[in-house]
Amino acid sequence: MERVKFTSEFICRASPNIVYQFLTDPACLTRWFCDEVDINDQTYTFVWEGSAEVAELIEDKEGEMVRFAWEDADDDDEYLEFDIKKSPVTGETIVNVTDFADDDEVEDQRALWLTQLTRMKGVMGG
Repeated sequence: MERVKFTSEFICRASPNIVYQFLTDPACLTRWFCDEVDINDQTYTFVWEGSAEVAELIEDKEGEMVRFAWEDADDDDEYLEFDIKKSPVTGETIVNVTDFADDDEVEDQRALWLTQLTRMKGVMGG
């Protein structure tokens, strides 16, 4: 099965710095993304229902973007990225999520990110 890169866009009413905090701070991540998270330097261990996944924070620009590389990724070029921008027209914060999935699972992954980002927006109030 071929892996493909896809990007999904989400609008938030929270500031880019608050969005960034919800993408990097353990107390915030456990409110919308995972059950537990342990951060050791640049290594994040995310836990869902007792199952751990390890990711390395490979790029980090405060208030602008974070990029993780999953330890068990099929391809070293795969990553999970959250790009945060402020719309100059509307003033809203735009979050672009870039991820990889098998080509027949892209729509399921988009739906998962919609669920997750909707939950994040709910807990951050934006």
